[in-house]
Amino acid sequence: MAHVRLFKHYIHLPYVILGLIDFLLLVFAFALTVFFRYFGDLPFFLENLTFVLPSAVVFAGSNLLMMVALGVHQSRLEEGMSGMMLRTIMALIVSIPLCGFAYLLASDWLWYLGTSAVLTTGSVFGFFLMGIFRSIFINTVGKDAFKRKVLVLGAGYRARQIHEDLKTPLNRKGFILVGFIPLPDEPVEINERDLLNIPTTIQQYIIRHPVSEIVVAVDDRRKGLPMEDLLECKMEGVKIVDGASFYERESRKVALEMVTRGWLVFSDGFSVSSVFGFGKRSLDILAASTLLLAGLPLMILTAIAIKIEDGFKAPVFYSQERVGLNGAVFNVHKFRSMITDAEKHGAVWATQNDARVTRVGEFIRKVRIDELPQIFNVLNGTMAFVGPRPERPVFVEQLSAKIPFYTERHRVKPGLTGWAQLCFAYADNEEDTREKLRYDLYYIKNQSLLLDLLIIIQTVEVVLFKKGSR
Repeated sequence: MAHVRLFKHYIHLPYVILGLIDFLLLVFAFALTVFFRYFGDLPFFLENLTFVLPSAVVFAGSNLLMMVALGVHQSRLEEGMSGMMLRTIMALIVSIPLCGFAYLLASDWLWYLGTSAVLTTGSVFGFFLMGIFRSIFINTVGKDAFKRKVLVLGAGYRARQIHEDLKTPLNRKGFILVGFIPLPDEPVEINERDLLNIPTTIQQYIIRHPVSEIVVAVDDRRKGLPMEDLLECKMEGVKIVDGASFYERESRKVALEMVTRGWLVFSDGFSVSSVFGFGKRSLDILAASTLLLAGLPLMILTAIAIKIEDGFKAPVFYSQERVGLNGAVFNVHKFRSMITDAEKHGAVWATQNDARVTRVGEFIRKVRIDELPQIFNVLNGTMAFVGPRPERPVFVEQLSAKIPFYTERHRVKPGLTGWAQLCFAYADNEEDTREKLRYDLYYIKNQSLLLDLLIIIQTVEVVLFKKGSR
C-alpha cells in the first residue's frame, strides 16, 4: 500500500514512514546530547530516561512540524537530496526558538529545552543522523519497494488521460503501471507498446503476473464490463477502483473530464457536519488572530511604504467585489499593489510583469503581504482561512459558462489560502483556472480539519519560497 488516508486526505506512505523515522532520530539525537552533557553514565541515564523523554519528544515534534511547514520531504522529488537537506537546516534553525517558547510554557517538566547548547547540539546530531538514514531509505524506496503494480482496464480517452497526466515521476511515485487492457469495440488511444494482449481471462493473467490494483477507465460502461472476471479478481484480493477515483488519489486533484454528476453524487466525500463547521470556524478565528498579531508590524510598514511611493493622499487599501459562499457577493480587502486607475478600462487578468503594478506592489505581491487585510474578511465570516480563492463576479460568469462544475467551488467559503495555492502556480487564463479548479474540487470533496491544518502549515513554504505568487 503506497498511500494512507488520514481524515479523507491521501498521504504517500513512504513519506509518512520517513517522517516517523526523522521523528525517532531527532528524539535519539536529543537524548544523546543530554546524555553526554548531563549524565555520562549509561545506567544512571536509563534510570532517569522518563525525565528526559518529554523534552526529547517536544524537540522532535517541533522540528518535524517545521519540516512539514517547509515541505522538506516533498522537496526531495523536485530539488534532490541537497535541496531537502538545505530545507532541513532552515527547519532546525527556526524550531530552536519554538522549543524555547515551549520551555517557557512548561519549564517544570521540559527542563532540558531551556539550554540553548542542548538545542543546538541536538539539532546538529539530528541533521547528520537524518542525512544518513534518509539516503538509505530513499535509495530503498527508489527501487520500487513501496510501489503498487497497477493494471488499467480500458484503452480509450479516459485511459489515455490517466496515462498522460500521471506519467511524471512526481505523480507516479506510488505505483508501477503494468499496462492497459483494451475492451472490444472501444476506440484505442493508447500506444500499442503499452497494451496488454490477454488471450485468457484477467483473473488468469493476474495469477501469473500479480498486481495490487485494477483501474476501470472505460469510456462507455453501457457497452458492458467483464463483471464476472472482475469479481474473480476481487476475490483474489486485487483492489478494483474507478478511474476517476484513482486519478484523484494519485494526483490529489479531481479529473474534470472524467467525472460526471453521478460520480460526484455517489463518490465518497462532500460530507460536512456541525462539529466540523464549529471546528473550522474556531480554527479560522485562531489562525486569523495569530496572523494578525504576527503581521501587524508588516501591515504598518506596508502602509507607510505605499504612502511614501504614491503620496500622502494615495489610498493604502482597495476593496473589490468577489463571489463567496453560495454565490453571495462580498467585498474583499487588500493592500493596493497597482496604480490607482489600474482598471479604468474594466476588469482584466493580472499578468506576469504587469505594468500596472507599483514597485512596492511588486514586492508585497511576491511575499503575499498584499493579502493580509483579508484577515478581517476571515474574522467577519465572509471568508475562511482555508478554501478556494475568491474570484470576481465578471470572471465567475465567464468561467462558469466555459468550465464544467466551476460553480461547485462556491459550496464552501473562499479562503485566504487553499489547496490549489499550494499545488499550482498563479492562474491568469482560462486553462490555468481549469487546472486550479481540479485542486479546489479535491479540497471541497475531502475537506477536514487535518487538511486545513496541513494547508496552513505548508502555506509557510509558499510565502518563504514565493511559490505561486504574481
